[in-house]
Amino acid sequence: MMKLLILLIFFFPKNVVCQGPDPSVGEFNFNGLLYAAGSANLNNNGLFRLTNSKTLTSGQVFYNLPLRFKGSPNGNVFSFSTTFVFAIVSKDRSVIKGHGLAFVLSPTKSLVNVSATQFLGLFNKSNIGNPENHIVAVELDTVQGPEVNDMDDNHVGIDINSVVSEIAASAGYYKDDGAFRNLSLASGDSMQLWVEYESKQKRLNVTLHPISVLKPKIPLISLQRDLSPYFLESMYVGFTSSTGTFTASHYILAWNFKINGTAQDIDATLLPEVPRFKKPWIQTPKGVLTVSLTTSGVTLLIVLTLGLWLFLKREKILEVLEDWEVQYGPYKFAYKDLHTATKGFKDSELLGKGGFGKVYKGTLPVIIHRDIKPANILLDGDMNAKLGDFGLAKLCDHGMDPQTSHVAGTFGYISPELARTGNASTSSDVFALGVVMLEITCGRRPILSRASHSEVVLTDWVLECWENGDIMQVLDQKIGQDYPEEQVELVLKLGLLCSHPVAALRPNMSSVIQYLDSVAELPHNLLEIVKAREVHGDTEAAVSHESCSVAPLSFTESFVFHGR
Repeated sequence: MMKLLILLIFFFPKNVVCQGPDPSVGEFNFNGLLYAAGSANLNNNGLFRLTNSKTLTSGQVFYNLPLRFKGSPNGNVFSFSTTFVFAIVSKDRSVIKGHGLAFVLSPTKSLVNVSATQFLGLFNKSNIGNPENHIVAVELDTVQGPEVNDMDDNHVGIDINSVVSEIAASAGYYKDDGAFRNLSLASGDSMQLWVEYESKQKRLNVTLHPISVLKPKIPLISLQRDLSPYFLESMYVGFTSSTGTFTASHYILAWNFKINGTAQDIDATLLPEVPRFKKPWIQTPKGVLTVSLTTSGVTLLIVLTLGLWLFLKREKILEVLEDWEVQYGPYKFAYKDLHTATKGFKDSELLGKGGFGKVYKGTLPVIIHRDIKPANILLDGDMNAKLGDFGLAKLCDHGMDPQTSHVAGTFGYISPELARTGNASTSSDVFALGVVMLEITCGRRPILSRASHSEVVLTDWVLECWENGDIMQVLDQKIGQDYPEEQVELVLKLGLLCSHPVAALRPNMSSVIQYLDSVAELPHNLLEIVKAREVHGDTEAAVSHESCSVAPLSFTESFVFHGR
């Protein structure tokens, strides 16, 4: 195994260059043990960081010599494997981090005129998407950029000649039993990434996992693509990173690379320690410190005692629910919820009196989620879908219009009226649900900027196939052949109805459940309803919604050519 001595010259935003012997076998190892020269920004333990605390900067580090990836200019790309350990550390995890890092294969180690922020020090606005770039990268993105159609602010993606990912997934890893575990890229914890290309299968696999976990058998993302057209005969390998308005330090702790083979795994016990941001120490007189510690100790003891007493008291009065009650019993409300629903048990809400006391009318508020998408749908131990992440949710009383606010949600799942007025409603949640139904059934994103014109917007594509009499054409091929065709067709048509651009023509959730349970049938003129762009008398009667008139608008079309 070749040993490599790497020399770093580290000036931001200039490139960082690694120097070493000619890797004739296409293999080298880096375990954080570096020889620093000049003003290299190296930790005492030997790790290096790509970005510092400055805003709007970018940094790159490349192996100084090109590696041969092809036997001839027109040949096939050799198989290659690389793994590295990284850490992203920020001062304040509650704010937006900046901006992520990427493993890069590039025809040059001098990436000039590149931009920071969402471009990750790889491209700029003028050359993004240029086929002459010959750049393949795996991005670890910690900021959601709507202009590049990022799926969220914590994802891994494969980029080719652009930061518009060919495929991406939320950061995490699959256990051996198939269960998915989420990871936070900007947590400050050390994580290991594998990037492996199989030349015969023409498949690029990317696998992420904590350093405390063995390499998962199932990759996080897999791209079936021949990379030969994007590679020159010789290429450079390295990393790029950038910051935006907010900063973060992007560290590389260890790195192994090999062509025509599997890269050597990294020994976690040899990794250097990741620096953490520490709060400034303020010197305090000894007397004051003693009094403070004593007071804090007494206060903590009182709080713990009071908390234990309240917990024991609550356990005594808490009614134990049997399993049968949870499954078959009536829903039980907390007193504070009942107090709010009955307006403090006002007499105006009193329905009557009886032998068991007074009976009140109560109305619970409606929850508007505002960010329904596949990433926010979780599975429990019994594989039941549960809606999660209510960070953007709002409460609204029945019969009351929600207050207008700024547009919140994820592009592709935002209804036209929400984008136009900023007024979220249960109908806008139904729109997002319809898009999710189509996305899961078709196995593709709501918007694909690189697709043919008719397939860019998912809803438009499904509707066109339905009009052509072949709606099953859009079905995800991974589903196979063992499925009830009528149920799949029901989901597709119901998804189109739920994602209708006219809010008044969308069904409510009780109707959606009835359709899915086959309690009710879809309207016989459903295709006409889905194609309608205004509410008319006959259409309104068919779907039983309130009357309104909405001008034609397809919100997602505004983002077709502006993102990933």
